[in-house]
Amino acid sequence: MSRIGKNPIPIPDGVSFKIAPELVTVTGPKGELSERVDRDMKIEEKDGQVTVSRPSDRGQHRALHGLTRTLLANMVEGVTNGFEKRLEIQGVGYRAALKGKNLELALGYSHPVFIDAPEGIEFEVPQPTNVIIRGNSKQAVGQIAAVIRKKRPPEPYKGKGIRYEGEYVARKVGKRA
Repeated sequence: MSRIGKNPIPIPDGVSFKIAPELVTVTGPKGELSERVDRDMKIEEKDGQVTVSRPSDRGQHRALHGLTRTLLANMVEGVTNGFEKRLEIQGVGYRAALKGKNLELALGYSHPVFIDAPEGIEFEVPQPTNVIIRGNSKQAVGQIAAVIRKKRPPEPYKGKGIRYEGEYVARKVGKRA
């Protein structure tokens, strides 16, 4: 039995579940999230908890069991607390600024780089070298953070670029004359 899949998901106050055959919708104080789930996975809500069970021990069902439970738990966490990713920008002249709801990045190119805020995502720039990405969908927050980081990934020689907060970048020694 899956250690993750068999754990029940507690439902906090103010969060409601709507379970259809292939679609689960979670509504809470921070919005609404929907996720398609496999038809074979059995999702039940009772006594303020949601449980996920699988029909057999086939490999596909075992893989989907833990995945489905984790996706549902992330949806509950997203509509109650939300998710955030923090990015650090390092390099001379590299900086970020908000333009309305969108993000403008100066990353050493001959032009500024603009990142449009998708639906349900908001940016915050407390300092020109820090960017905070917030939203209720863990997948969407992680995806937009990866898109921003890809615009100028950290390079190993000078350490310049965009990195996740606390990310370690192994430094290399350059050429010696």
